[in-house]
Amino acid sequence: MLSPSPASSSSAPEFAGANRHTTRAPDRVSRAVQRAVDFIDAGFAQPISLSDLAAVAELSMSRFAVRFSAEMGVSPQQYVRLVRVRHAQRLLRRGLPASIVAAEVGFFDQSHLCRHFKRVLGTTPREWLSADC
Repeated sequence: MLSPSPASSSSAPEFAGANRHTTRAPDRVSRAVQRAVDFIDAGFAQPISLSDLAAVAELSMSRFAVRFSAEMGVSPQQYVRLVRVRHAQRLLRRGLPASIVAAEVGFFDQSHLCRHFKRVLGTTPREWLSADC
């Protein structure tokens, strides 16, 4: 499960009940990767490309992708998906409809949210909410 490590100020996502795509917590996150993580955390609802993240990290796209994956344990795209699902969980718990949540966290539509939610947590938003109550 991704979680902040004591050695970093990373705000890596934590997922209650995450049973898929779990990884180790990073031991240490470089400044370049931390800048990218901060960029993702601040703008997760907007489209984020690998070139955007590499530019923020001040690295080439290939070097950034390798370094991010090595330090965070997931690819940049997977990390964006994890952050979006984490935020979707919060909004769903507040009672917002999945169609609104999808747009708020950066998914194209409700089915896109459901597909990635299930990929990350192994359950649909509705099933997750039922189990969470």
